[in-house]
Amino acid sequence: MPTRTTSRPIPTPVINAVIEVDLDVVSTAKNLPDEAQIRQWVEAVLQGRMDEAELGIRIVDEAESAELNQTYRDRPGPTNVLSFPFEMPGLPEGLASDEEDEVPANLLGDLVICAPVVAREATEQGKSEVAHWTHMVVHGVLHLLGYDHLDPDEAAEMEGLERQILAGLGLADPYETI
Repeated sequence: MPTRTTSRPIPTPVINAVIEVDLDVVSTAKNLPDEAQIRQWVEAVLQGRMDEAELGIRIVDEAESAELNQTYRDRPGPTNVLSFPFEMPGLPEGLASDEEDEVPANLLGDLVICAPVVAREATEQGKSEVAHWTHMVVHGVLHLLGYDHLDPDEAAEMEGLERQILAGLGLADPYETI
């Protein structure tokens, strides 16, 4: 299984930010977005929200997605995107924290995106794969920022942001039915 791992901060003059994306591709799927595309989508979400951010994105096949979905969401089968926001674990009692123990506030967490599910959904929804990939990255990063869609008000807020960000990238409303 090919693995491509890259990690380096790249300044973005448009928003004067440093976004670090650790991309880990373990999927053998074809037509995957490249690092520059993914970085552009992440930056579109973070524009005006954060000047610096660090996150990991792992692109996987269905078996790994299904295992993670079952383990962390108690749901069978693969899913398009899983978000794992970073949460600082508490120190054991009796241990004091010092400056070296502090984690930067810009550490967002990790996304796991299932390439075959994204490709299948794009076909089923009559969208280009790149449009659906963009939506999944935007959706996942919004989850890392704390947005959710568990109730109708939260869903309306999150979907509104998705529409706005995707429109800024020149893409159609992902929730519009064809």
